[in-house]
Amino acid sequence: HASIVREVRVPRTLLAVTAGAALGLAGAVMQGLTRNPLADPGLLGVNTGAACAVVAATVLLGTRSLQAVVWWALLGAAVAVVVVYLLGGRGAGRGTPEGLVLAGVAVTAVLGAVVSGLGVLDADAYGTLRMWSVGTLAGRELPVLWNVLPFLLVGAALAFTTAPALNAFALGDEAGRALGVAPGRVRLLGTLATVLLSGAATAAIGPVGFIGLVAPHMARLLAGPDHRRLMPYAVLIG
Repeated sequence: HASIVREVRVPRTLLAVTAGAALGLAGAVMQGLTRNPLADPGLLGVNTGAACAVVAATVLLGTRSLQAVVWWALLGAAVAVVVVYLLGGRGAGRGTPEGLVLAGVAVTAVLGAVVSGLGVLDADAYGTLRMWSVGTLAGRELPVLWNVLPFLLVGAALAFTTAPALNAFALGDEAGRALGVAPGRVRLLGTLATVLLSGAATAAIGPVGFIGLVAPHMARLLAGPDHRRLMPYAVLIG
């Protein structure tokens, strides 16, 4: 029984806590960046982008190593974010929070279809990924945590760095500039933090939805709108 707790229960618990904290923090950053309380990494395609890249690398390239999976997840998350920002920045409502969410929903739907379609190409490989693709802790050991932890720590550091700027950013781009905040720099750092946090968490346990949406809302009820207080609460709740 002691070995089961030490080798199975403890690693899975640590991984679940770490991934949940990362997704909660990523959601807080994403909601601050878009000024939209409905935004989270899942709604903006980050989680699905990471999952799609991992499934594609596994089915098409035969990727199996954990290190490679982490890098593919980060690449997929980054590409998904870029596509969402490009689509959301087009048209009359360019760059608006509503436009970004709509673009994210569209990208998520397309990538989800791609993931399902890849299963037709290699049913055996996709069978091993089926449980992972909806989020799972089965078979996860401590090496998984050690592989994603550096990316999570860097992402968390970037996220907390943006907290003061996100408070000013909440007033709008023009008001933020008047307060000395560079919107482009804030978006870049916040997006990079979200990619690292969500991509690494997805690589570890698969795409898990709604944690990044719910945790910041609960944190906001407890800590208020100040991101310097909201982010630590989002980490704990996630």
